[in-house]
Amino acid sequence: MVEVRRPDPEAIARAAALLRSGRLVAFPTETVYGLGADATNDAAVAALFRAKRRPAHNPLIVHLAEAAAAESFASFDERARRLVARFWPGPLTLVLPQRPGSPISRLATAGLDTVAVRVPAHPVALALLRAVARPIVAPSANRSGRVSPTRAQDVVAELGEAVALVLDGGPCAIGVESTVVDLSRPEDARILRPGGVTRDELEAILGPLAEPSRAEAEAPRAPGMLASHYAPRLPVRLDARSVAPDEALLAFGTNEPPGALWTFNLSPSGDLFEAARNLYRALRAADESGARAIAVVPIPKEGIGEAICDRLARAAAPRPDRSSAPEGV
Repeated sequence: MVEVRRPDPEAIARAAALLRSGRLVAFPTETVYGLGADATNDAAVAALFRAKRRPAHNPLIVHLAEAAAAESFASFDERARRLVARFWPGPLTLVLPQRPGSPISRLATAGLDTVAVRVPAHPVALALLRAVARPIVAPSANRSGRVSPTRAQDVVAELGEAVALVLDGGPCAIGVESTVVDLSRPEDARILRPGGVTRDELEAILGPLAEPSRAEAEAPRAPGMLASHYAPRLPVRLDARSVAPDEALLAFGTNEPPGALWTFNLSPSGDLFEAARNLYRALRAADESGARAIAVVPIPKEGIGEAICDRLARAAAPRPDRSSAPEGV
């Protein structure tokens, strides 16, 4: 039985010791729960890939307690420093050039010359990162391609005894993953994944942002770029104007077509931040509703709605044969 503990000082010290010994620990961030491993330990990172059944070409985000800790292995330019000053700690990941001699496992970076870094804002995550005193990779604590966890019980249901310890910090405040911005090229900045920091907030600092190329989607430079991702077991139908009696419905605001077998309104008041916070919990609950499929009403794409729509589009995408998901790196 996986150990689940409230994040008191004793539990955090135990979690840090487990991470330093090469074990896997799940912990809350402000976005979703992460599955942590020592980013400098090849064996620990390999164990993480096996636990998640994650494709080896899909890089990981390195989490740190403070920006200065990344200076030894990532190159920050003036653009990165402006973003760090505004958004760290917080739901923003930066993809930066790696410095020569970086201690980060090449498994964690998928062999790329870049590294993705973030300082999370959750107090439990920061306490753990300070206690372990080394870089920690922490993708979402679920099987690769599945719905991300926003509660400790989601982690247990997804990964079970593959995790040595789960720190239960309650529900995550934001509910969708961090925004990923690629600053590895001086000529442009690109959003690789929309998330908790909005496009408008970023463009107020950086100016217009470029979009990732098709080649980058096929050989991702950051997590969350695969076409099929964040997916429940049931098929997902987007932009639903009506709903069948054997479908589960995700509604938003006053847009709630009648007739569904089961309905969850992401935000009756039409608040996109509330909808983001509820999204993954709703997808998990819809999977258990007894429905044949999940219908989702149109969601506005402004602000954090861009991240919600990105996750739903990937949840609805054609899915690879999960039986062939890789077991190793």
